[in-house]
Amino acid sequence: MPTRREVLIVCLLLVGLFVVSRPSSDGFRIQNPFSGDDGGEALNSQIPDMLDKINQHGGSVDGRIWDTQLTWQGGKVPETTVAVHGSGWTLFDKLYIKGGVMYVVSDDKSKVPPVKDIVSKGIFMKNGPGEEDKRLPTDKDIQIISTREAKKLFGDSASIIDGVSWLINDPPQFITHYYHWSAELWFGLWRAYSSLDTIIAKDGKTSLKAPRRLMFTHLDAHHWRDYADMNQFVVRSTVPSITMEFIDDWRDRAEMDRAFVFDRILIEDRSAAFLSKEVQRYQRIVANTFQLPGSVNWWMTVRNNVIEFAGVHRSIGEGVTGKPVITYISRQTWGRRMLKPEDHDRLVAELNKLHDTYGYEVNIVSMDKLSRMEQIQLAARTTIMMGVHGNGLTSLIWMNSSPRATVMEFFFPGGFAHDYEYTSRAMGLTHYGFHNDK
Repeated sequence: MPTRREVLIVCLLLVGLFVVSRPSSDGFRIQNPFSGDDGGEALNSQIPDMLDKINQHGGSVDGRIWDTQLTWQGGKVPETTVAVHGSGWTLFDKLYIKGGVMYVVSDDKSKVPPVKDIVSKGIFMKNGPGEEDKRLPTDKDIQIISTREAKKLFGDSASIIDGVSWLINDPPQFITHYYHWSAELWFGLWRAYSSLDTIIAKDGKTSLKAPRRLMFTHLDAHHWRDYADMNQFVVRSTVPSITMEFIDDWRDRAEMDRAFVFDRILIEDRSAAFLSKEVQRYQRIVANTFQLPGSVNWWMTVRNNVIEFAGVHRSIGEGVTGKPVITYISRQTWGRRMLKPEDHDRLVAELNKLHDTYGYEVNIVSMDKLSRMEQIQLAARTTIMMGVHGNGLTSLIWMNSSPRATVMEFFFPGGFAHDYEYTSRAMGLTHYGFHNDK
């Protein structure tokens, strides 16, 4: 049997718990990310607005179903608008699809680019007479139709594919390669999309919504990764929440015989891009995107997301007063496209002299010997990157575009490719190409 003292202690504890846990007359005080010094008032004041926003977007707070249909009943089918266009890179608002065919709905076809500049059949690119014509789109790929035709074809509604979608209309031919993926496709998709925000700051902050999904119409889930496993690293670190759809998903919708409408979709097509003189001149499909408006800091959004995912602060590599970081990316163990052994040894000796004489940081690396994290961490703080033309130089896209950031590329005599030269200049880096001692 408890003593009077023990009963008193228990009573006091119960009273204390009641006082501490009792809500105030203003409601519970919730400590949360929205609150400031006033406890939960900041959150409490935002709850009505938050509920309104949920309701506006088809939420089920009040028991309503999701808003999955764009309906026009007896009215006019909402028209498609072209928000951004450069051959091979087109951003549409309200693009429709049905039966695997893209439909641009417009009563003024003069506002729509030629379909050959938007998409192709998405087949492998080959050289030779007639090959270009074989890739041109047909009515089974894309059509421009009037609102009257759309109503007859779609009925009174279309199912909504919400948010921002990025669609790659290419075969696997160039996708499973770090450079072609990161410095062409990803580079170009963001450059085209970011043309809608011309005031991106150095820290990469943008007003644009992140893409919600990445779609492939001509390849499956097993044919987009590269041998170095960099493609997936870049995607997942740039937009961690992005989802991916592949050829089977495209076919699923096609077989439903139902109209779908994209809120906003950016379409990339390599074959369509190559029809332009700008791309033919540089052999870089991203060239058309640089005819669009944009911020000088356009790439910093992607670059900063990726390097911070790798554990490096976005400001690394800035400034012109610190000691430079020199990185020589060696290919000497690859068996092809290498420096002569004696030239390699001499270069390494001279770089080491810079370290011994001036204290510069010098890194002699083979990128394939580093982890993906290590590759990006090193590139992010590199001031001068050099190496023989090859996939390792793709790491230049993680450099900071400071005034002294430089890329030095070595070619075999008489050989030259715009790959890394164009990419460097597009980022605001200085690029030098060398043949022997020239």
